[in-house]
Amino acid sequence: MIQILDSEKEQVIAVKIEGNISKKDIQKIHPLIHNITSKGLKIRWYFELEDFTGYDLEGLLQDLKVDTAHLDDYGKMVMVGDKKWQELATEATDFFSDSEVRFFESDQKEEAIEWIKQP
Repeated sequence: MIQILDSEKEQVIAVKIEGNISKKDIQKIHPLIHNITSKGLKIRWYFELEDFTGYDLEGLLQDLKVDTAHLDDYGKMVMVGDKKWQELATEATDFFSDSEVRFFESDQKEEAIEWIKQP
């Protein structure tokens, strides 16, 4: 499930991810992406991972579709979590993306929020 958080910044999409991500979750984020790109801005992502277990099949396919369509629209990304595999996934995202991507431990949320807001 994806919960949209208040980001306080126009181009930041902040979400808390718990459990499994579904197609419906991705569909509720897509309009936020278009709202930012329609203003000519790059999207900055703040992902807060809490007991994140993955995607259902439809959710994965929808996420891949959206990411493929908007990859050039993504700017900085930050992932906040407490699992080693989440840190490794962040490193893989950084490797395969032109975006600047960083991982912060769960107890560093405030630092992560400040980092994503910086130009």
